Amino acid sequence: MAPFISRRLRKGAATTAVAAAAMAALTASQAPGVVSTDHGDRNQEQRAGEPAPDDTPIDGGSSYHTDLPPLVTPDKPGSSADLPGLPGGGSIKPEAGIPASVLAAYKKAEAALRESNPGCNLPWQLLAAIGKVESGQARGGNVDAGGTTVSPILGPVLDGNGFALIKDTDGGAYDGDSAHDRAVGPMQFIPSTWASWGRDGNGDGKKDPNNIYDAALAAGSYLCAGGRDLSVKAHLDRAILGYNHSQEYLNTVLSWFEYYKRGTHEVPDGAGVLPANGGSGGGSGSGNKGSGKDGGKGKDQGKGKEENAHTLPKPSDENGNSTPTPTPTPGSGDETPGSPTPKPPTTPPPGTPSGPGKLTAVGARELSATAGTQFARSPRVKAVDAAGKPVAGARVKYEILGETGARFLGLVRSATVPTGADGTATAPKLLAGEKTGAFTVRATAVGQEVAPVEFAATVKARPVPQADALARLDDKELTAPAGGSFAGPLTVTATNKGKATAGVPVTATMITSAEHPDPADKGPYFLDGAGKPVRTLTALKTDASGQLTLPEIRTGDQTGTFLLRLTTEGGAVLDVELTVTQADAS
Repeated sequence: MAPFISRRLRKGAATTAVAAAAMAALTASQAPGVVSTDHGDRNQEQRAGEPAPDDTPIDGGSSYHTDLPPLVTPDKPGSSADLPGLPGGGSIKPEAGIPASVLAAYKKAEAALRESNPGCNLPWQLLAAIGKVESGQARGGNVDAGGTTVSPILGPVLDGNGFALIKDTDGGAYDGDSAHDRAVGPMQFIPSTWASWGRDGNGDGKKDPNNIYDAALAAGSYLCAGGRDLSVKAHLDRAILGYNHSQEYLNTVLSWFEYYKRGTHEVPDGAGVLPANGGSGGGSGSGNKGSGKDGGKGKDQGKGKEENAHTLPKPSDENGNSTPTPTPTPGSGDETPGSPTPKPPTTPPPGTPSGPGKLTAVGARELSATAGTQFARSPRVKAVDAAGKPVAGARVKYEILGETGARFLGLVRSATVPTGADGTATAPKLLAGEKTGAFTVRATAVGQEVAPVEFAATVKARPVPQADALARLDDKELTAPAGGSFAGPLTVTATNKGKATAGVPVTATMITSAEHPDPADKGPYFLDGAGKPVRTLTALKTDASGQLTLPEIRTGDQTGTFLLRLTTEGGAVLDVELTVTQADAS
């Protein structure tokens, strides 16, 4: 989700006459600007009986890019044609280029839904239009070889301050915020919506909102929900409005949809055209809220009414005068990929900061956390120049190296962050994952030959829950004839200091006697996974309520009284008598 940014004038519309020609062309193609407001009214949607997949928009009613496509019709390279009456053109426009992995993900999602939901008629160009508006095609295709974003793409905090109020639903696992939700990934799902609509689009067994294949399939599934046929205009509009309840959002998405339907071409990952401000919702992990007097925020967002939808800031200063679009600063991450890099002047202007001559660690270089938790602190470095002075605005890349399940916020293995005014750059929050062991976090200065800084990190095993007491749920005698099984389950409760304890490992062993607790070689037994008799079980744990129900106990052929002993790590011991009687002769 991007910050709100000023809508740019369409190319070629410099005069009233040209603007009129542009509108005529758009009207002829049913492009946004002439869409009936009935389709943007959520009450109308409900009256029509079309069930909304979820009352909460996919993106939580957050901000989005408002750039519009140029008025030159894109086509295949070398065969472009202009819209009637408009000047210029004749060659493919960069805005029609879609990064390779992103384009592949859209087409893969279309193919999957054509097979699983053929009546939906989902065109991949619709996913491309939404991806453009939501994240600038994953920040110009800034994804790794598997389609996962290199840096987290986060929308603004949904704390009710200009946006919807959505309290945390994922414990900060995806968005790093344990108080409120934020939209996440190239298709900008809020965590609560991802929990319902997340999909595995690349077949790796995971559902990751930061992966373009997973996110594209999830978005397509949401758009197709409720029996929608997206070849029907009313259904198409409602599906888009389900993503974000705003007529302006609908118009913007439909503009790109029409543009992409006329032709696109593939560009390398990382070479896509970024929106006007060069960023998308938190592409650097920041989740910026945009510019303008109100920070680019809408009012009472998320209520589902057009008058409460996104409010676009006007491109003007405090006095109402028109303001130009700011020029991206080279090296800030706001440049358009693929565009010529301006050559620096031979002599830097006075006050221009030099690149970092050294990176140094700030704080401890050894980090540790328990499996499944978050590291208490993140790696942090400081960039200084040759004179030892801090360098602001330098780009520092953090990478996780080694066999580990640890990931940065957004479940990514690498992230690039800028240094602040004091020259320091802090890595995103580091999540330990479940795999124990050591790994390395390396910090490098992007574009500079500077020695990297490495941090040693360790993920420790979770502490084993202990119990100081075991007790049966009932005191019923366990008696059965030889050659059979004991009737009814044997259930025990593990407690520690009087409280039922979950996850306590329990060992069950048939023993010879309480005085001589050697493993028995006759009498009752269990069956292992292969159906073979065993008299000791170790892979047992209490459930969430602290209870454990033992597997079926077979009597064996020997008669008499036998003893089953249950033990725990915390020292709890429980002996249970098992009586085997003579089998019925009849």
